[in-house]
Amino acid sequence: METSLRYGGDYKALWIHAKEKVGAPSYLCALLRYFYPDFSVTLGVRLKYDKSKKLCYILCGKKSFPITTNGHFSFNIKGHCDVDKEFKQRRSKGVVELSWEILNFQKEQDLRLKIGYEVFEQVPYFQIRENNWTFNANGNGRWNVRFDL
Repeated sequence: METSLRYGGDYKALWIHAKEKVGAPSYLCALLRYFYPDFSVTLGVRLKYDKSKKLCYILCGKKSFPITTNGHFSFNIKGHCDVDKEFKQRRSKGVVELSWEILNFQKEQDLRLKIGYEVFEQVPYFQIRENNWTFNANGNGRWNVRFDL
């Protein structure tokens, strides 16, 4: 079970988020993902068939450009596109971001900083993640804090 405590600007109270798979599945999904280590590229194709008997395809990709030799500071490009069985585009997401991973920031404490831009929604965003804590904020004034239990 995935459990977390969450609070954000849109919430009126602190809430516990618990996620567990129970009951009959609501969709069937098959995923093919491949990582090309020589190019730092990940590509994926997913087929999804849901309860409403709709088949859709999800295409995704990520390209990472290391800025430092150890790979802890990088420039990333990510894309995601959902299409239906007629290959008509339903939803797209494209992101460019700078990511900095600081291992052992303090004893047994890792830190990850991300600053990025969502291309289709034209919204900048920022994320700070420390082991179990995550703080997200974007240019629309939305923010949230999450603690993974």
